[in-house]
Amino acid sequence: MAKPVLRLLAGILIASAPVCAAGVQGHSASSAAAPGPLARAKNIYQIDCTVCHGDNGDGKTDLATSMSLSLRDWTDPKSLADKSDAELFKIIRDGKDKMPPEDADRAKDDDVKNLVIYIRSFSKSQPAASTAQK
Repeated sequence: MAKPVLRLLAGILIASAPVCAAGVQGHSASSAAAPGPLARAKNIYQIDCTVCHGDNGDGKTDLATSMSLSLRDWTDPKSLADKSDAELFKIIRDGKDKMPPEDADRAKDDDVKNLVIYIRSFSKSQPAASTAQK
Protein backbone atom coordinates (compact mmCIF):
# COMPACT_ATOMS: atom_id res chain seq x y z
CA MET A 1 0.00 0.00 0.00
CA ALA A 2 2.88 2.40 0.76
CA LYS A 3 4.43 2.00 -2.70
CA PRO A 4 1.40 3.34 -4.64
CA VAL A 5 1.19 6.34 -2.29
CA LEU A 6 4.91 7.04 -2.71
CA ARG A 7 4.57 6.76 -6.50
CA LEU A 8 1.64 9.17 -6.43
CA LEU A 9 3.60 11.68 -4.32
CA ALA A 10 6.65 11.34 -6.56
CA GLY A 11 4.47 11.93 -9.62
CA ILE A 12 2.97 15.06 -8.08
CA LEU A 13 6.42 16.40 -7.16
CA ILE A 14 7.81 15.74 -10.63
CA ALA A 15 4.78 17.29 -12.33
CA SER A 16 4.91 20.40 -10.15
CA ALA A 17 8.68 20.95 -10.42
CA PRO A 18 8.54 23.14 -13.57
CA VAL A 19 5.81 25.29 -12.02
CA CYS A 20 7.82 25.74 -8.81
CA ALA A 21 10.98 26.55 -10.73
CA ALA A 22 9.12 29.08 -12.86
CA GLY A 23 7.76 30.76 -9.75
CA VAL A 24 11.25 31.03 -8.27
CA GLN A 25 12.64 32.51 -11.47
CA GLY A 26 9.79 35.00 -11.72
CA HIS A 27 8.39 33.91 -15.07
CA SER A 28 6.34 31.10 -16.49
CA ALA A 29 7.90 27.89 -17.75
CA SER A 30 6.76 28.74 -21.27
CA SER A 31 8.63 32.04 -21.25
CA ALA A 32 12.25 31.35 -22.15
CA ALA A 33 13.09 34.97 -22.98
CA ALA A 34 15.23 37.06 -20.67
CA PRO A 35 13.34 39.48 -18.41
CA GLY A 36 12.57 42.89 -19.88
CA PRO A 37 14.51 46.00 -18.89
CA LEU A 38 12.01 47.14 -16.26
CA ALA A 39 11.81 43.64 -14.80
CA ARG A 40 15.60 43.69 -14.50
CA ALA A 41 15.45 47.13 -12.86
CA LYS A 42 12.86 45.83 -10.39
CA ASN A 43 15.11 42.87 -9.60
CA ILE A 44 18.13 45.15 -9.02
CA TYR A 45 15.97 47.39 -6.82
CA GLN A 46 14.78 44.42 -4.77
CA ILE A 47 18.34 43.20 -4.23
CA ASP A 48 20.15 46.51 -3.69
CA CYS A 49 17.61 49.12 -2.60
CA THR A 50 14.69 47.68 -0.65
CA VAL A 51 16.65 47.20 2.55
CA CYS A 52 16.72 50.99 3.04
CA HIS A 53 14.07 52.38 0.66
CA GLY A 54 11.43 49.68 1.21
CA ASP A 55 9.54 47.45 -1.20
CA ASN A 56 7.21 50.29 -2.19
CA GLY A 57 9.77 53.12 -1.95
CA ASP A 58 8.33 54.79 1.14
CA GLY A 59 11.72 54.78 2.94
CA LYS A 60 10.22 53.46 6.15
CA THR A 61 12.41 50.47 6.95
CA ASP A 62 13.98 49.16 10.11
CA LEU A 63 17.47 49.70 8.70
CA ALA A 64 16.74 53.30 7.71
CA THR A 65 15.39 53.94 11.20
CA SER A 66 18.34 52.27 12.93
CA MET A 67 20.79 54.32 10.84
CA SER A 68 18.83 57.53 11.56
CA LEU A 69 18.20 58.03 7.84
CA SER A 70 15.48 60.36 6.67
CA LEU A 71 14.64 59.04 3.22
CA ARG A 72 12.24 60.50 0.71
CA ASP A 73 8.87 58.79 0.41
CA TRP A 74 8.75 58.02 -3.30
CA THR A 75 5.07 57.16 -3.08
CA ASP A 76 4.45 60.89 -2.61
CA PRO A 77 4.32 62.64 -6.02
CA LYS A 78 6.11 65.68 -4.59
CA SER A 79 9.12 63.72 -3.33
CA LEU A 80 10.94 63.52 -6.65
CA ALA A 81 9.36 66.48 -8.43
CA ASP A 82 12.50 68.57 -7.90
CA LYS A 83 14.86 65.87 -9.23
CA SER A 84 15.60 65.34 -12.90
CA ASP A 85 16.24 61.87 -14.27
CA ALA A 86 19.89 62.85 -14.77
CA GLU A 87 20.20 63.82 -11.09
CA LEU A 88 18.64 60.52 -9.98
CA PHE A 89 20.94 58.63 -12.34
CA LYS A 90 23.98 60.34 -10.82
CA ILE A 91 22.85 59.63 -7.25
CA ILE A 92 22.27 55.95 -8.04
CA ARG A 93 25.52 55.58 -9.97
CA ASP A 94 27.77 57.56 -7.60
CA GLY A 95 25.98 57.11 -4.27
CA LYS A 96 25.13 59.86 -1.82
CA ASP A 97 25.85 60.26 1.89
CA LYS A 98 25.44 56.76 3.40
CA MET A 99 24.02 55.29 0.18
CA PRO A 100 26.63 53.24 -1.68
CA PRO A 101 27.05 53.64 -5.45
CA GLU A 102 25.54 51.15 -7.87
CA ASP A 103 28.62 49.47 -9.30
CA ALA A 104 28.92 49.58 -13.09
CA ASP A 105 29.75 45.87 -13.17
CA ARG A 106 26.45 45.06 -11.42
CA ALA A 107 24.25 47.55 -13.27
CA LYS A 108 25.01 48.99 -16.68
CA ASP A 109 23.93 52.54 -17.55
CA ASP A 110 20.71 51.27 -19.16
CA ASP A 111 19.92 49.37 -15.95
CA VAL A 112 20.36 52.55 -13.91
CA LYS A 113 18.18 54.52 -16.35
CA ASN A 114 15.50 51.86 -15.93
CA LEU A 115 15.93 52.04 -12.13
CA VAL A 116 15.05 55.73 -12.39
CA ILE A 117 11.89 54.83 -14.33
CA TYR A 118 11.05 52.12 -11.82
CA ILE A 119 11.57 54.45 -8.83
CA ARG A 120 9.37 57.10 -10.43
CA SER A 121 6.67 54.45 -10.90
CA PHE A 122 6.15 54.25 -7.12
CA SER A 123 4.11 57.41 -7.53
CA LYS A 124 1.86 56.99 -10.54
CA SER A 125 0.90 60.65 -10.42
CA GLN A 126 4.54 61.79 -10.37
CA PRO A 127 4.86 64.90 -12.52
CA ALA A 128 7.07 64.53 -15.56
CA ALA A 129 10.62 65.67 -14.94
CA SER A 130 13.40 66.42 -17.35
CA THR A 131 14.36 63.29 -19.25
CA ALA A 132 17.90 64.50 -19.87
CA GLN A 133 20.26 61.61 -19.23
CA LYS A 134 23.91 61.43 -18.34
